[in-house]
Amino acid sequence: MKAPAARAFGEPVDLPVVVGVDGSEPSMRAAEWAADEAALRGASLRLVYASLWERYEGVSLAHDLGKPSEEVMAEDIVGTAERRARRRQPGVKVTTEVLPEEAGYGLVRESHSAVVMVLGCRGRSGVAEVLLGSVSVAVAGHAHCPLIVVRGSHDNRSGARGRIVLGVGEKRAGSAAVRFAVEEALLRGVPLEAVRAWRRPLHEPRAHPLLVGEPAHFQEQEAAELVEEALRDTPAGLRVQHRTIEGFARDALLAVSREADLLVVGARRRQGHFGLRLGRVAHGVLHHAACPVAVVPERV
Repeated sequence: MKAPAARAFGEPVDLPVVVGVDGSEPSMRAAEWAADEAALRGASLRLVYASLWERYEGVSLAHDLGKPSEEVMAEDIVGTAERRARRRQPGVKVTTEVLPEEAGYGLVRESHSAVVMVLGCRGRSGVAEVLLGSVSVAVAGHAHCPLIVVRGSHDNRSGARGRIVLGVGEKRAGSAAVRFAVEEALLRGVPLEAVRAWRRPLHEPRAHPLLVGEPAHFQEQEAAELVEEALRDTPAGLRVQHRTIEGFARDALLAVSREADLLVVGARRRQGHFGLRLGRVAHGVLHHAACPVAVVPERV
């Protein structure tokens, strides 16, 4: 990844980038990706293994360590993740901790004191890697900071695509998702592409005079205005691309994720409710996007 831009974003921050590891290869890749993110932000990296079980329930890491799986302990997991993160970014300060508690609860609690939380695309289940693990889904639904799930091919994880994609929701300029996407694009020195999907009405409504005659044009124009409004306050030096796509929002974002380094979406948080309310779009891209996905809490 590129070095931080010479601006406030490159200055050290107090909160760490926190990554949850579980010994699986996706979580180790997430640790390496999180080390890059910490380097970009001038932040420290905190590696956390949260589990009620002291031993690791898998064979991949055991093979790497040359131990039987029943002898791989929690300290082996965080130790291996630490070595991989330090090899990736030697200049980043790394700390580790083993939390003897349920993984989802422990990671959500860690998100209170993180600038960003990073997880792999699945846990230690037998589910195919294309799907998201239950712990990642739970944390994405309740994290108190932006949550990034690292998924996709090497090119999409390594910064080779050269763009950040923002899924534009109903909230206007200044939303947390917009600010986060802008920050990531500036840190990496790449363009920001803002995407909004639109759909043709099933039939032409007769009650609304603005829609009579050209309903599809109206819907597309409305989407374009939402994108423009969302990017209204972006810094002058940031390269920005506006894009509207006909179709369902989930399908549009999955399509553009194939050419992105990071896809950013917002998730609404309601006052008085615990955590985030993940909609169908956020849930769908977390499971199927071709690049890392950031879910950013939005208060409503």
